[in-house]
Amino acid sequence: MELLDAIILGIVQGLTEFLPVSSSGHLELVKALLGTEGMPEEQLAFTVMLHFATALSTLVIFRKEVFDIFMGLGNRKDATARHFSAKILISMIPAVYIGLNFDSLLEQLFSGKIMLVGSMLLLTAGLLFVSERTKQSQAEISYIKALFIGLAQGVAILPGISRSGATIATALLLQIDKEKAARFSFLMVIPLILGKVAKDFLSGEVHFDTENTAALILGFIAAFISGLLACRLMLRLVKNSKLYIFALYCALVGGAAILLSIL
Repeated sequence: MELLDAIILGIVQGLTEFLPVSSSGHLELVKALLGTEGMPEEQLAFTVMLHFATALSTLVIFRKEVFDIFMGLGNRKDATARHFSAKILISMIPAVYIGLNFDSLLEQLFSGKIMLVGSMLLLTAGLLFVSERTKQSQAEISYIKALFIGLAQGVAILPGISRSGATIATALLLQIDKEKAARFSFLMVIPLILGKVAKDFLSGEVHFDTENTAALILGFIAAFISGLLACRLMLRLVKNSKLYIFALYCALVGGAAILLSIL
């Protein structure tokens, strides 16, 4: 893999992991444009590194919240931390179930299906547009609402459906406070990404080629830095009700992807 391609893919992963425009969908589109399909083993190793980088950037941004959760779990009197952790675990159930039972099918969907990516981006645009116009309140995240948000995260495994967009939009449709919706969306994905990275490593299918070490490092750094910037930006945008910008963007990119697949 070329070094410039690695940097571009890293930036795309870091930005789109947090911005509601679908990281998986954009990576497929950029790979198709750059022609960086590569060997399956090489692509898997690179993808794992990019996902680990974005998980690490999330941990850096929410280090205080994560620390408070762990400290609260060790304190039997801190019911708030225990309930919040339980809601995070509940939200992970749909995505974990889908990942474990439909792994081979998902791999087929992530192989240059530009028409699918474009269609799902249009779906993401519609979801963001509707949620932006939902009457807001200061509702808390209940266990049932955590499960519904988790279902949205499970569906967002499809390339082209934004994970952050689907989870935040679902939370807003459930009339959850905007800032709480964004923070829950980003915190709930940390154990999921780290679990996926661990699963890939333990499977023995991840092989690091010394010839691609520089590309892996540059891609990791690019994804980490862009992830930090995108995460902070997204928190501000959700708070200030700017999701319509991404709805328009997803509609334009989705339409362009569909046209590209037809022509």
